Amino acid sequence: MSKEIEPMKPIKKHLIPTVYGNVPGFLRSPVVRDPEGLKGFDFVVFGVPWEGTVTWGDQTGCELAPRTIRQASARYGGYIPEFDVDILDHMKICDYGDVDVLWGNVDVTFDRTRKKVKQILDSGASPVALGGDHSITYPILAAFGEHSDKKVGVIHFDSHFDNMDEYEGERYARCCPIRRISELANIKRSSIVQIGIRGPRNAYAGAKYARESGAKVFTIRDLRERGVEQTIEEAVKLARDGTDLVYMTICIDILDAAYAPGGALDPAGLSSYEMLNAVKKIGMNGLCGFDVVEVYPPSDHQNATSHLASWIVLYTLAGIAESR
Repeated sequence: MSKEIEPMKPIKKHLIPTVYGNVPGFLRSPVVRDPEGLKGFDFVVFGVPWEGTVTWGDQTGCELAPRTIRQASARYGGYIPEFDVDILDHMKICDYGDVDVLWGNVDVTFDRTRKKVKQILDSGASPVALGGDHSITYPILAAFGEHSDKKVGVIHFDSHFDNMDEYEGERYARCCPIRRISELANIKRSSIVQIGIRGPRNAYAGAKYARESGAKVFTIRDLRERGVEQTIEEAVKLARDGTDLVYMTICIDILDAAYAPGGALDPAGLSSYEMLNAVKKIGMNGLCGFDVVEVYPPSDHQNATSHLASWIVLYTLAGIAESR
């Protein structure tokens, strides 16, 4: 056979472990395929490529974010020079791939998400989830309740309350996770802290439920008047009051649209600098896990928001590493 018609020979061995296709594990970390392989790791990154009911027009595509965030993270290492800390000197990280979502079936997808998080917790590691829409936070925190009876406080960064009871009959839409979380037995309602709420895409019903449920809300105006650092200090105290663990969930629209073009395009939010310093400070106080959600790659120029999401994960881990 001449070389001109010889079939292409694929490379048999990947130099970088893959999640699927040619996508590396987050931060080029080892990819674990089964629960037994999780033992010995401190933090386990996994994706939930789920987009359920679309609640705001034609902005869709956040199910693609776990892939693009991983691709963006391959550019980086673990050393953060402004804090002189290398997270990889203090913790072992792996990537546990993606939840096997079943499109259109929220019950099956959330059950699989709970099981995956439970496997991570059973291994002794802490979960780091890449969404997907914000509804994925509910099954993650439900898994904590299945794992132990420890009380969990929640720090929630968002421009929206996300505490609606339903959206057109769907109780697990992306505008409902805080409502569903507040109904879990392992969540202390008065230790749910919502940070950065702002703008006209909120409803009065959201503010009313937050007050009645006992959640603490810091609007963007509160952050500007109090200062971000003081607000974060108070938020950590509230989340830790009477709880055993603190979980953090970050909707990317907490950031001003100028810094997160692949988000919800809400103005008047935090800058990337403010966000990174905030999560680093929270990390220094310890977290049982966290997630980053609502990145929309189809509308994200040069995947800028996926890169920022990678930084948010790394700066949170830097805070945790520094505390160690």
